[in-house]
Amino acid sequence: MASPADALTGSDLGLGIDAHAFLFGLDGVLTRTAGLHAEAWKKTFDTFLRAFDTHSLRHDLPFDQRADFAEHLDGRQEDDGIRSFLASRGIEVPDGDPDDAPGTETIRGIAAAKRWVFVSLLEARGPGLDQGALRLLGAAADAGLPCAVVTSTEQGGRVLQTAGIADRFEVVVDGAVAAERGLPGKPAPDGHLYAARELGVEPSAAAVFEEALAGVEAARAGGFGAVVGVDRFGGQHGRRLWESGATAVVTDLADLLGPSGELREHDATG
Repeated sequence: MASPADALTGSDLGLGIDAHAFLFGLDGVLTRTAGLHAEAWKKTFDTFLRAFDTHSLRHDLPFDQRADFAEHLDGRQEDDGIRSFLASRGIEVPDGDPDDAPGTETIRGIAAAKRWVFVSLLEARGPGLDQGALRLLGAAADAGLPCAVVTSTEQGGRVLQTAGIADRFEVVVDGAVAAERGLPGKPAPDGHLYAARELGVEPSAAAVFEEALAGVEAARAGGFGAVVGVDRFGGQHGRRLWESGATAVVTDLADLLGPSGELREHDATG
């Protein structure tokens, strides 16, 4: 595997003249909403576990906002993430119905509770735009590169509108679109591949930017030309992004730009 330095300067990165389109994750890539999601999941699961343990005579560890979020929820569709986390605690609940009320001990009830908490946090704090991502979006626009968002969150379109950047993207594939189109969630590559088709580009000619391990795995499985992992967690997360298939890992998307803000061009020698 190439080192971070090699990946950022080599022609296989897929940026500049090598890339025909950019595909972005949302939470933790374009915005700082990954933290809001993690907080919403903690509030939701801790409430669920307290109630579940009371009547089941159990004592489960509370939700770890960092480790459990990164391992089970980050980048995944809600239902898949909920099942993964509950399985880590040895808990099974029925799927339930789409109209289950928040707090119902079902997959859909837990998802409804989390969405309510997340929207409340989003309205109170805003999405927190990432400045490095804004610079990269500006450079992409100057270069005439079309952009898409691929996110598992049901409220992806709403977050983009709230952030004021919805008009920067030709295609948005969020959780609602994925459900409508029957697209499996990350780490399956279907959402990324759908976005690439809508943009009219081959995956090998597109660069993907993802913060979630599941998103990196999805992009690699889809055969995308470059997969840039965005390390917002620190610690071991950067290493795990490499292990999941990232061709580059950065802590700031502005690192991909030249000193004057233009996209770097890459030659065959790196």
